Amino acid sequence: MLDSKVLLQLVQEQIPFGKYKGTLICNLPMRYLEWFKRKGFPKGKLGMLLETMYEIRLNGLEGLLTPLKELKHKK
Repeated sequence: MLDSKVLLQLVQEQIPFGKYKGTLICNLPMRYLEWFKRKGFPKGKLGMLLETMYEIRLNGLEGLLTPLKELKHKK
C-alpha cells in the first residue's frame, strides 16, 4: 500500500544531482529509473522515492499522481 505522503513527495521533490538535476522525480524518464534499478538505488529517502517511482511506472500506475500534480499546479 502506497502512503499518500510518499505520492505527494514524488510530485514535489527534485533529483538533486546528475543529468536530470532539478527534475521532479515524477517526471524522470523510465530509462533513468531503469538505470538506477540496475546499478542500485541510493540509500535513504531519495532511493525510496526513486524506487517507488520505478514501480509506479513499471506497473502503469502513473494515473495515481495526476490529481497530485494538478493540486500542485493550483497552488
